Amino acid sequence: MNFKKIFNLSTGIIMGGLVLTSCAGEQQKQTAPAPELAVITVGEKDATLQSMYPATLHGKNDVEIRPQISGFLTKVHVQEGQKVSKGQTLFTIDQVQLQASVDAAKAQVEVAQANVNTAQTNANNNKLLFDKNIISASAYQTSVDNLNSAIAQLNAAKAQLTSAQKNLSYTVVSAPASGVVGTISFKEGALVSQSTLLTILSNNSDIEAYISMNEKEVLDLTNNGARSLQQALDSLPEVSLRLANGEEYAYKGKIISISGVIDPSTGSATAKAEFKNPNGVIRSGSTGQVLIPNVASNVIEIPQKATYEIQNLKFCYVVGDSSKVQSRAIEVADQHDGKNFIITKGLNKGDVVVVEGVGISVKEGMIIKPKHNNQTEAK
Repeated sequence: MNFKKIFNLSTGIIMGGLVLTSCAGEQQKQTAPAPELAVITVGEKDATLQSMYPATLHGKNDVEIRPQISGFLTKVHVQEGQKVSKGQTLFTIDQVQLQASVDAAKAQVEVAQANVNTAQTNANNNKLLFDKNIISASAYQTSVDNLNSAIAQLNAAKAQLTSAQKNLSYTVVSAPASGVVGTISFKEGALVSQSTLLTILSNNSDIEAYISMNEKEVLDLTNNGARSLQQALDSLPEVSLRLANGEEYAYKGKIISISGVIDPSTGSATAKAEFKNPNGVIRSGSTGQVLIPNVASNVIEIPQKATYEIQNLKFCYVVGDSSKVQSRAIEVADQHDGKNFIITKGLNKGDVVVVEGVGISVKEGMIIKPKHNNQTEAK
C-alpha cells in the first residue's frame, strides 16, 4: 500500500509539472512580440521600364580566312585569340612548286625578250635594205611580222610570270583587316584548299547585337506608321547590354537599324544595336540581353520580392488596421526592370506593403511591427 501511495503521488507531481509547462508555453506564445518587418508606403511616381531582348553578338566585321590555292601548311604565324593588324601574315602554304613555276616563267620571259631583240634587229636591217630597193616589200613585211610575233610571245611570257608570281603570293595568307583571330582548326602540315576555312578574323572594335522584335513592337515603335522607321530609330534612347554573367556592360549602345521585312516564320524583324568595345572584352559569338528603356509616368511600383505567386496569380501583403497583414491580389505590367513590378491593378496610393519575409515567414492575418525605411521606400 505504501508503494502504491508513493506511485500515485509521483504520477500526480509529473502530470502537474506537464500541465504547468504547457501553460507556460502557451503563455510565452501569446506574449511573443510581433515580428518587425520592413514595409513601404506606395505612391505614384515615374518609373523606367526596360524591355529585355535576347541578343547574339558579332564583331562589326567578321572575315572568313580561306586560302586561294591548295597546298600544305608550312607555318602558322598566329595564335587563337591574338590581335592582329591589317596585312599581318597569318599562314604560309608550301612555296616550293610555285616558286619553281615563277623561276620557269622568268626564264621564258628572258627567251622571249631575246627573240624580240633578234627580230627587232632583222626588221631594222630589212628596213634599210627595203629603202634601197635591195629586198622586196614582202621580205621586209615578213621581218616585221616576225618581230610582232616575238613581241606577242614576250607579252604572253610576262603574263605567265605575273600569274605565277600571283599564285606564289597566295602562299602567304595575310590579314585583310585588323581584328582578333578565331579558332584555328588546321595546324602545320595539314593539306588545305580553296574551300578550307582556316579561321575567322573578327574586328571587335565595335560590337553589333542582333535582337528580334515582333510585329506589334515594330508598329508601336512607328506609332502605327505615323512616323518613319528612321524617325523612330532617331527618337530611341540609348540602350544597355546585359552580359552572359548577368553584369551590365560599361558602355551604352544605340539601335541603328531594323530590317524592313517581317520573317513570316517567326513574325519578327531583326534589329541591330551597336556598342563600343575598345578593350575587346566582348568577343564575336557571345550572347547577352539588350535592355531598351521606356519611361512610365505616375505609376505604382513595388519590389518583386514583395510579391508571391499562386497559380499564375500574383499577390502581396498589405498592412491593415492594428498592423494586421492581409493578402491582396495584384496585376502587374508585362515590362519590368528585373527588380520591381509596375502595379496596374490591386494597390492604391498610400497602401503600406510588406517587403520583407514574403513567402517565408509572413502569413495571412498575422500582426507585425512595421519598419518604415526611407531608403527602402526610395528604392
